[in-house]
Amino acid sequence: MNFSALKMKRLLPATALALTLATGGCSMLPSAPHPEKAESAAATAPAAIVTPDFSLAARVVSVNSVGRFVVLSFPASRMPKLEQTLFAYREGLKTAEVRVTGPQQEAYVVADLVSGDAKVGDTVSEK
Repeated sequence: MNFSALKMKRLLPATALALTLATGGCSMLPSAPHPEKAESAAATAPAAIVTPDFSLAARVVSVNSVGRFVVLSFPASRMPKLEQTLFAYREGLKTAEVRVTGPQQEAYVVADLVSGDAKVGDTVSEK
């Protein structure tokens, strides 16, 4: 056996191992989606339905615990009706039920505390 044949015999396993390691990792990577498949998936996906939220939302800006009423601040675009029942929430938990009694001045309205207790900063909504 000559010297170059012996050298080739030693290099062949190392070369085969290096090729296996270099190409074996590629199969673990996620393959890119085929462009035709991506287009067909997008074409068959249902269109998103966007529904605007028109529910009432307010903040408690003042509380009178003796008189059992609160002053609510609404956005100017939508105000509650008289005698409408709303609910006060603090950190996602319902804390009070209020009934709109008036008077109303600009974006502020007075509501009686029917049950529970409210604090300044509580959020008020109809649900």
